[in-house]
Amino acid sequence: MRMKLYHFLVNRHSPIQKKYYKLRQEKQTPSGRLYAWGCLLWMNFCWLLGFRKWKDEVEFPDKQKRIPANTSESALSLKESPKQLAKKILQADIISFDIFDTLIFRPFATPTDLFFVVGQKLGYMDFENIRKIMEWSVRKKAYGKTNSYEVTLEQIYQELEYQAGVPKAAGMNAEIETELEFCFGNPYMREVFQTFNRELEGTGKKIICVSDMYLPSHVLKQLLIKCGFQGIHEVYVSCEAGASKSEGSLFGVVEAKIRAERNLTAKEPLVFVHIGDNPISDGIRAKESGWRHYIYKNVNASGMPYRAEDMSAIIGSLYRGIVNARIHNGLKVYGNDYELGYLYGGLFVLGYCQFIHKQAAEQKVDKILFLSRDGDILCQVYNRLFAPDKGGNPFPNEYVYWSRTVATKMAAKYFKYDYLRRFIDHKVNKQIPLSNIFAAMGLTDMLPVMSAWFSNDTYLTDKNAPVIKEYLLSHWEKVLLHYADCLSAGKKYYKKVLCGCKKVLVVDVGWAGSGAITLAHIVNHIWNLNCRVNGVIAGTNTWHNAEPNASEQFLYTGSLTSYLYSQEHNRDFWKFHNPALDHNLLIEMLLSSQQGSFTGFETDEAAPEGYRLHFKDPDIPMEKVQQIQRGILDFTEDYLRYVPANFRDRHIISGGDAYAVLKILLQSGVKSELETEI
Repeated sequence: MRMKLYHFLVNRHSPIQKKYYKLRQEKQTPSGRLYAWGCLLWMNFCWLLGFRKWKDEVEFPDKQKRIPANTSESALSLKESPKQLAKKILQADIISFDIFDTLIFRPFATPTDLFFVVGQKLGYMDFENIRKIMEWSVRKKAYGKTNSYEVTLEQIYQELEYQAGVPKAAGMNAEIETELEFCFGNPYMREVFQTFNRELEGTGKKIICVSDMYLPSHVLKQLLIKCGFQGIHEVYVSCEAGASKSEGSLFGVVEAKIRAERNLTAKEPLVFVHIGDNPISDGIRAKESGWRHYIYKNVNASGMPYRAEDMSAIIGSLYRGIVNARIHNGLKVYGNDYELGYLYGGLFVLGYCQFIHKQAAEQKVDKILFLSRDGDILCQVYNRLFAPDKGGNPFPNEYVYWSRTVATKMAAKYFKYDYLRRFIDHKVNKQIPLSNIFAAMGLTDMLPVMSAWFSNDTYLTDKNAPVIKEYLLSHWEKVLLHYADCLSAGKKYYKKVLCGCKKVLVVDVGWAGSGAITLAHIVNHIWNLNCRVNGVIAGTNTWHNAEPNASEQFLYTGSLTSYLYSQEHNRDFWKFHNPALDHNLLIEMLLSSQQGSFTGFETDEAAPEGYRLHFKDPDIPMEKVQQIQRGILDFTEDYLRYVPANFRDRHIISGGDAYAVLKILLQSGVKSELETEI
């Protein structure tokens, strides 16, 4: 009967099941269990009455998430300067710090996600979940014997060995080793400590750490030193004291020990201040014990309202943990452009570069070509990510000049339909004068012939477009003559680029993949350079495009591959991504370059190489581009710094995870400053 009732209340509806399981994991005390049961009954009651809007929070946790309006995200967490905090707390005799999420960060959004790595080292399935279950089991047993939930790491692994078969010594060593590998110092608190080191000498004031933790104090001391926190007098940990901050007794134990060390009675003055992230354990309980306190807000709690959650467990946690640690530590305010790069471009570019590297290896290419302008930051990140000093081995690669407009012109003889579609059909009824249309095609000298029918200021419409197309088709050889010099000069450029190459991989942002496809045709059928050209793109044309199937044959055969989504994978994103809502332009903005769009090659015998390159003026302010790129590069460096190579190199960030982050940006209604090419 009990199991039937459990199945009826918990398992019938997936949203209820997931919400209940999450509550049970988060709230494991007796009162927490009562709360979870109450929520379970309430959810079933609401479901019965048809009130089910809350289920979207479970099934689609990112649906309502947006980037902050009218401010940068880091501005929401700016704190007083480290010097100001240090000056304030130096008034106390004993300065106490919490350790985890105050002095030390893990690159995970949830502390227990570290257990995924431990489980990987042990080769044990579902270890993250079982490790949490065993810890709670041990804590319940301890409470029954000692009226305290405090346990040691050794006791936890004794239980794991007994109930799950995990060898105690191997498990403990793996967990301690992982903590030492992954933990890093909070930049804000490291600056506070720099002030201490100058001010404390000779004052008699002491820095201590007080932590509710199962790790032994000698391990915590190792972690603190490794993370840059020197000069700590002593570390007091709940599992060794048999008392905790959460129920208030640990503060009394610590104070009694320090007074005994100094031969001070309980009535003699000794001022304690405690700094930590938990409002109850580090705030209310410290105050109840007569200690001053300062709450350092948890960085992950601050960042979670804006972070993507609909991601894979490990990459999602790493992403949230890393970005929250930088953006919400309170040390400085970053600009909106920097945050666009760091928060939304960083994971995407990093994952895309991993994908590019994998494709290059699988296809055994001789060289990777990063097409301008989107390839600028991609090329920079690729070479940092796979630099020899990072343990990598990058493929020979080069940032090369190409653009959709130039490619369309140079390949017009063969891809005639695409030429007319891009320059005419796609511009119909968009309030574009014919003079602009002909200038974009490089055919300004052919426009006067049409003056008998239209003026230069006449807009391109569905009425006159057929006449213009027919005019171009009837003078097709003349049209192609306009691009002959560009083709000739371009061959000189690419002959040098492709020297010694039999197979290359061309990298672009997307969307039809025309950059690689047209280059492949020109290289092998016009220039006769005999080099196979395959392409990789960030994303394809989508369900919203007029030509959603434009490149399907190339994707099917593998001569073109897509990272974020395609008809074959991540179809939910393929259906969500909408160019009409500026989704393409926003992603292109993240990959923007300080240089303007490439507009073509021109023969110049006086030039050293025999040709010149032409560019438009930049369409985004240089400072904006620099900040976006700086954010992307900083995320890359943080990821390389905080995620050990032996763990990160085993996994490529999936297009699904990268797009889940981008989706928060795309659904926030941010406007791109990029101009579309005529």
